[in-house]
Amino acid sequence: MNYWLIKSEPDVFGIDDLKKAKREPWNGIRNYQARNFMRDDMEIGDLALFYHSNAKPPGVVGIAEVASAPYPDDLQFDEKSDYYDPKSNPDDPRWVMVDFNFVEKFPQMVSLNDLKAEKALEGMLVTQRGSRLSITPVAKKHFDKVCKMAR
Repeated sequence: MNYWLIKSEPDVFGIDDLKKAKREPWNGIRNYQARNFMRDDMEIGDLALFYHSNAKPPGVVGIAEVASAPYPDDLQFDEKSDYYDPKSNPDDPRWVMVDFNFVEKFPQMVSLNDLKAEKALEGMLVTQRGSRLSITPVAKKHFDKVCKMAR
């Protein structure tokens, strides 16, 4: 099993939205490295820390589970979408997405400052300066520590 951190802005799609939807496609990813994580490394059943970005404060608010294999992101072909990519070919799509299931909303957020202050989380990508990827791998020990901090 792999562990991940996925970022979303709470006013666009937050943990409460995922809880209500129960399952949601994770579309609109337009970074090649994040795409490659979804396409090449994510497996059904992997767990992800759900992180509210562009929030005050930003932080981890819950857990989601990878619920599908990767498949083409349909927004890349929708000319009305902000995620439209005129260079993407339907016969060889450039962008993929996976579905996520809601697992848990934490009783309290683990803020980015809390993550950075915890020595046991040293090396976690989200705590590193300049780390802006919307999907990053997480070591199991870091995943477990964040869950313990949140509960």
